Amino acid sequence: MTKRILVVLDPGHDTHIATQYAIEIAKAHDGAVTGLALVDRKRINEAAIGGGIGAMYYAEKLRRDLADEVRTEAQKLLAEFVEEVEAAGAHHTDDHIAENGVVQAITEDMKTHDLLVAGHESHFYYADPERRTHVLADIVAEGAAATLVTESEYRRVRKVLVAYDGGTAAARALQKFAHLSPFGNNLDLEVFHVRDEGREAQLESERLLGGASAYLEGHGFAPIVKTSVEGGDPLNRILEHCKASEADLIVSRAYSVSGIKKFFFGSTAKGLIEKSSVPLFLYH
Repeated sequence: MTKRILVVLDPGHDTHIATQYAIEIAKAHDGAVTGLALVDRKRINEAAIGGGIGAMYYAEKLRRDLADEVRTEAQKLLAEFVEEVEAAGAHHTDDHIAENGVVQAITEDMKTHDLLVAGHESHFYYADPERRTHVLADIVAEGAAATLVTESEYRRVRKVLVAYDGGTAAARALQKFAHLSPFGNNLDLEVFHVRDEGREAQLESERLLGGASAYLEGHGFAPIVKTSVEGGDPLNRILEHCKASEADLIVSRAYSVSGIKKFFFGSTAKGLIEKSSVPLFLYH
């Protein structure tokens, strides 16, 4: 069950979409949403220095002015969030403004929430796609909760594509989705595996899909469609199949493992964030 949902508030349109998903999940589980607005001191300081003001006094004044401006915007976002949540008849709790660094503020709140919901183009991910992905990677890596990355339009989740490669990270994502069941279990679920070539690889793929399906069925999801495809780049195969099957959500592991205890943001997860047209449920 998903009882506590954290929503990162942002001036962009994505915040409204993320809030819609959060409200839907909270009402379905009799849970509550928390609005988090950010005053990023680090970026404010960088903006003040970047302004070309040499004198320390004027630089400090600019920092104060920028902080006041951002804080006012944050307060407005919180007020709009509360109004929208209450109008929808959902519960909200602990709405607040954080003035720590972006990653620190979000991951601290994730410790006491089941799910983070944030828009794909949120400004706290920065305008540059590479930096935005890097910040999201840090949030997913350090956060205790799962992350739902929403897109620019709301779509009701009826069909879910679970990208599963049999690895530990993929298993954790699968388990987290089953435990939280954010969209309930009355869903069309498909477990999808991109395998190597050959008969032996096919048999192993069938074994992996069978195990994943049995786990989901044990948590109330049924029936489960099992799909194994041979060869090709996993990212492209997942995106192609998602489009062809008209899935509304992709469940994916966020990390791969290289060497001993060395984690990095998986290329497939990175590609999904950059190219997916449907929301993503990510967990490390």
